[in-house]
Amino acid sequence: MSEQEIEFKGTNFTLSVVHLENNDLAQLNSKLMKKVEQAPQFFNCAPIVIDVSELTESFDFVNLKKIVEAHRFVLVGISGCTSAEQKAEVQAAGLAVVKKGAAQQKVVKAEPAPAPQAAQPQVVSQPSKVVRGQIRSGQQIYAKDTDLIVIGSVGNGAEVIADGNIHVYGTIRGRAIAGAAGRSDSRIFCQNLQAELISIAGVYMLHEQLGENANQPQRIEIEDQKIVFNSLS
Repeated sequence: MSEQEIEFKGTNFTLSVVHLENNDLAQLNSKLMKKVEQAPQFFNCAPIVIDVSELTESFDFVNLKKIVEAHRFVLVGISGCTSAEQKAEVQAAGLAVVKKGAAQQKVVKAEPAPAPQAAQPQVVSQPSKVVRGQIRSGQQIYAKDTDLIVIGSVGNGAEVIADGNIHVYGTIRGRAIAGAAGRSDSRIFCQNLQAELISIAGVYMLHEQLGENANQPQRIEIEDQKIVFNSLS
């Protein structure tokens, strides 16, 4: 039997991008520390890209990598390199040079424009995943390529994740992460919001930021990369 060849395919992933405005690594270290303290589990081994397009001076990419990985982020690569010398420094530090999506978009636009068509809504490819009962501390429920419906509550320290929408017919006290595969049209519905953390397509909010939206029935979505709340009543 012949050995199967490795196949490389292009695809899209949701990654957080950290934009550096200066060369102060001590400042970056402090900011990353504060961010991780807000939601340790959410950021644990989270993949990120560092954007250096605003930097005009030489940069210590070796120590940048050490600082980022010390906080248990996974540094995927560096974007926004403005010179061949900068790209060489990135590669010498053992990092990848990542191109922004905008560059790829220009290639697509060069093709002849197709006839206008009405926008089609995104649909999930699998039936909704239904879970009955309490989701307890330490449990994680993931609905891949579909919506998640919880007929019950999500306890403190529990985590519910869906590539589509999340419906909780009870109270969310733990973490709820919708649009995990990057779908920005995903929503979170619940009868009572007391969550430790909510996130939609990488845009997140912590419990202390909920304010008057806590302890209420909510329909949660994102608009202009911000979490917005709408009452179910």
